Amino acid sequence: VQLQASGGGLVQSGGSLRLSCVASGFALAHYAIGWFRQAPGKEREEVGCISNYDDSTYYVDSVKGRFTFSRDNAKNTGYLQMNGLKPEDTAVYSCATFLKYSDYNGCTLPGSWGLGTQVTVSS
Repeated sequence: VQLQASGGGLVQSGGSLRLSCVASGFALAHYAIGWFRQAPGKEREEVGCISNYDDSTYYVDSVKGRFTFSRDNAKNTGYLQMNGLKPEDTAVYSCATFLKYSDYNGCTLPGSWGLGTQVTVSS
């Protein structure tokens, strides 16, 4: 059972990146997918998540309108499209599976956590 985020890199302010969250050893379709980030010297913070029932999404205010979650269950992969990136988005981004999703508070009951990928946004 493994979960791995990838697709990070260095991008200029205003640029875009698409991160992937690939699952192996289990069916990602059974789980909501949560995305998180941790900047240097800061605590990990939630970015948001996507439901496994109807692809409903929940975003924290700081990324609303710029970030978009999606998923392709046939490829056992979730995606995080990040547009309009800002230097304050610089962090290690990771994904995790969750058993429950809510439009009010996102994902709960965590399952597997994946290794992260570094996103660096230059000013």
